[in-house]
Amino acid sequence: MRLSLRPASESDAGRIAEIYAFYVETTTVSFEYAPPSSEEMLSRIRRIRGRFPFLVGEADGKTVAYAYADEAFSRTAYRWCAELSVYVDPAFRHRGVGKKLTGCVEEICRRLGYRKLYALITGENAASLAFHRAAGYADCARFSEQGYKFGRWLDVYWLEKTLNGKEVAASFPRKFPEFDGGELEAVLAEHGGEV
Repeated sequence: MRLSLRPASESDAGRIAEIYAFYVETTTVSFEYAPPSSEEMLSRIRRIRGRFPFLVGEADGKTVAYAYADEAFSRTAYRWCAELSVYVDPAFRHRGVGKKLTGCVEEICRRLGYRKLYALITGENAASLAFHRAAGYADCARFSEQGYKFGRWLDVYWLEKTLNGKEVAASFPRKFPEFDGGELEAVLAEHGGEV
């Protein structure tokens, strides 16, 4: 299967909401109780892509996954940190789709000037914990019984990956819309391909 990567567009909101709904309704991967509507997802896409990469992965013309970085904390001193989220259509899991999208978001964030990328993962999500650890994320903390869903209390693991050295503090990270078009196309092409 050939995977192509591109920035999410407003027309992707419905499909992205559909992929995410599975995780909200049937898993503890997301701590939301109700899936967001297409309109709500459109609002999230617009907000996130004003500053961070929000990407989709397509196979045979169909969006099969999406990934994005977002603000980890609101205070100015945290400006060099971001949080990663990746969601893959269940029919396309375990094929390397998430790995391709994760690598692409990481590389874009590195080039934009972010120092740390975080992943917050539900304790029950052993597959995601293993995936992120294999991708170079280190455990920072485990927060005991932080969320309550499906009648049980859930732990949350906080993992981090260092993308750049301390020298990035010389300037704030660039916003995603400022990313050079040619450079972006090269990164997307490099991380897409056969899965």
